[in-house]
Amino acid sequence: MTDLQIRLKAFDWLKTQIEIYGDVLPRDLLEQGFIFNSEHITLIGAKGIWKPKSMTLPLSITTTSNGPYSDSFTHEGFLKYKYRGTDPDHSDNSSLRELMRLRIPLIYFHSVVKGKYLAAWPVYLINDNRTNLEFTVAVDDTKSLVEQTDLVNEDEEYYRRSYLTSNIQIRLHQRFFRERVLLAYQNQCALCKLRHIELLDAAHIIGDKDDMGDPVIQNGLSLCKIHHAAFDHNIIGINPNYKIKVRKDILDEIDGPMLKYGLQSLDNAYLILPRHERDYPDKDRLDYRFNQFLKAG
Repeated sequence: MTDLQIRLKAFDWLKTQIEIYGDVLPRDLLEQGFIFNSEHITLIGAKGIWKPKSMTLPLSITTTSNGPYSDSFTHEGFLKYKYRGTDPDHSDNSSLRELMRLRIPLIYFHSVVKGKYLAAWPVYLINDNRTNLEFTVAVDDTKSLVEQTDLVNEDEEYYRRSYLTSNIQIRLHQRFFRERVLLAYQNQCALCKLRHIELLDAAHIIGDKDDMGDPVIQNGLSLCKIHHAAFDHNIIGINPNYKIKVRKDILDEIDGPMLKYGLQSLDNAYLILPRHERDYPDKDRLDYRFNQFLKAG
């Protein structure tokens, strides 16, 4: 019972942290964890398959970017999670197999940038492939925690899990882009230097539905939410020489200090560039987007 109580407490704790910090969490927070019955419960550790000392079965599994294991997704949208090592009967692999047998959920962490992780739970191990040395993992929703096994509709469960796990891929792409762009710009707005990360976005220069809209740092700008909206709506433009222009009708408008200092004062200023030249905004993309700004004016 203690194992289950800790597991459910961990799910609730994660929900609270995500409400505070968003769904990309710092490693030190996950290592700090929470206290349960006077014991310190950590959610992540030195191994990808992690079991706190007071538990009998693993609490979480982790995929680390540039790590030794090559985790990927199946055609159905499920996650393939590599065994630890090459011995199918290694104790860590056997413990995951036991979780699968008992239909016990755990937490999945995927590193986005060094020291930051996207969290998903509850996840279930749904297949064990000894030949390929991997488990298949499915994300489910919290109602699975109270479902009676003998009343589960297997088709409904399969499609629900496929859909939810596929969404992890989408979220990963979005968070990879955001975290890398913000890191390149040292977590500040490239127009006004605002450093409150909760108010910053990774803005696309060219939208991700366009042929040139790749989710790469060179197609991104770290912008606060008001300047992101202004850029998206062509109130602000940035030319290929990194010069900022404000649309003429906005410059002519008379309003309060937000308009004056938040937008109008940016006209003819220059973009705050990333630390490394390799991360500078792509000039061809800026040129394409600046022409759209000029047409809007």
